[in-house]
Amino acid sequence: MKTMMYQPIPTPDAETSARALRALLRERHPYAAVEVFHRALGEVFRIELPGFKPVFMAGPDAARFVLVEARDRLLWRSEGDPVTEVLGRGLLVVDGDEHDRIRAVMNPSLQRGALEGYAGIMQARAAQVTDTWRDGETLDMLAEMRKITLLVLMDALFDVDFTPELRRLWGPVLGVIRGISPGLWMVWPGAPRLRAARALRKLDAYLYRIIAGRRERLARGGGGDDLLTMLVQAGLPDERIRDHMLTMLIAGHDTNTALLAWALYLLGSHPDAMWRAIAEVRTGPGDTPYLTRVLKEALRLYPPIHLGSRVAATDLEYRGYCIPAGERVVYSIYLTGRDPAHWADPGDFRPERHDQRPAPYTWIPFGGGPRNCIGAGFGMLEAKIVLAHVLQHFNLELTHRSIRPHMAATLEPRPGVRMRVHRVRA
Repeated sequence: MKTMMYQPIPTPDAETSARALRALLRERHPYAAVEVFHRALGEVFRIELPGFKPVFMAGPDAARFVLVEARDRLLWRSEGDPVTEVLGRGLLVVDGDEHDRIRAVMNPSLQRGALEGYAGIMQARAAQVTDTWRDGETLDMLAEMRKITLLVLMDALFDVDFTPELRRLWGPVLGVIRGISPGLWMVWPGAPRLRAARALRKLDAYLYRIIAGRRERLARGGGGDDLLTMLVQAGLPDERIRDHMLTMLIAGHDTNTALLAWALYLLGSHPDAMWRAIAEVRTGPGDTPYLTRVLKEALRLYPPIHLGSRVAATDLEYRGYCIPAGERVVYSIYLTGRDPAHWADPGDFRPERHDQRPAPYTWIPFGGGPRNCIGAGFGMLEAKIVLAHVLQHFNLELTHRSIRPHMAATLEPRPGVRMRVHRVRA
């Protein structure tokens, strides 16, 4: 491919960079600057930082290109990235046949039939945490939802009660998340490794202990149909089982932690929507279409996985641009969900948007194509059950409204979602 045949990928000039910097300082989150670049440069542009110069893409056409059309020429695995080093050869950071083989092993534990068996666990773990809430106290819902999602994931997928370890391993879990979050590693690869190493050792010791215990149970004739048991029975070595467990532990709980926290923030900021959701969940058991729309709108506005990062395995062509092999390609789920060409008043919270199916690849919080999120069904079921439980048993008052998106491993609300909780009397 002769790159001279192609137009150069747009990069911000000094004036655009200055506007982006002012937006960043004013709004205090990186997407404020990225949105400036997007408006000025279009759906394909390059961000130039010292040691980090990705090609950024946004919009449904770009999403289709990355997720479907060029997916076999774009690698998920990038050697040297902290997420690759931490997750080893976990599901999220392997490609090709290796990915397809392990996904086939894991799929049965996350398909519709299995999900029905998790509903009771989700309900019980939500009750376990909310039963500790004192009437009238103010809580950070980001932390409270993390407790629930950790307990749910360990119970449902690994058949493990995480309660005794929740306090001891809280710090290590957050430490690993910080270690794989966007940050200094992009320009100084050694920075996060020092910070995350001790946290990772503690989590690894815990996971290897669980794996050993499961092997002993199976050797005694015990059974189970949880994900951990499936991984052991597939004949994988302990190291690979650890990689997949850690992948699910971090990605599977952190995404729903962010989703639930954002949903509660948005409901707390929009009293009419809050009371409509409350009315729906308190009328008795049954379907919750409005609550589902609330969650879909939260995912559009603040997708926990806000971008997808790939590395070009070969030279690529897209819209007259050449993306050389080895280049990092980032497609923005956040920008795509806020594209004014496809969403009216895209910054507004309007759950009723989701009365109708969106245009293809305009709503992509779970990715798309053959390699969409393996836990999408699990995540949506958990979010609906947990959010419904909270709204059934508590009235909530948002006490701190100055919240901004923060690029951690997921897109988190910072400094947290503080709400005063009032228990509903029977």
